[in-house]
Amino acid sequence: MKDPMSETVKQMDLDRLFKNFEVLQNWEDRYRFIIEMGKKIPPLDPSEKTEENRVHGCISTVHMVINVTADDPPRIHFIANSDAMIVNGLIAIMQIIYDGQTAAEIAAVDLDAIFRKLGLVGHLSPNRRNGFFAMAERLRSLSGQ
Repeated sequence: MKDPMSETVKQMDLDRLFKNFEVLQNWEDRYRFIIEMGKKIPPLDPSEKTEENRVHGCISTVHMVINVTADDPPRIHFIANSDAMIVNGLIAIMQIIYDGQTAAEIAAVDLDAIFRKLGLVGHLSPNRRNGFFAMAERLRSLSGQ
């Protein structure tokens, strides 16, 4: 199997993410993997780090910019950044789950099930978990769902 650390976020889909987490069986390796994924997300332009783009409900500072394509149905693309390395990793996971999806596909995601399958429930603080779900809620609301 491919080394999980060698993949970029854009190369990964949800199935590959699950497989990578299966290979990394202890939490320290998974934590490092999440941080490494976060290092690979594209940065936001400083001009986009505005209060309007801020995600509220996160302990860390997170900014998210959403773009909607002209496709039929429209597809949602987003970029986000945080001042915390682990949160950038969680943003990378969100990009794997949501980026390029339609509003209906975004609404259909069972984020709790994904969170449990990745084993994040018992390893992230309640504040980080709440922040993750706040980012997902912002994405849903900005996508029209």
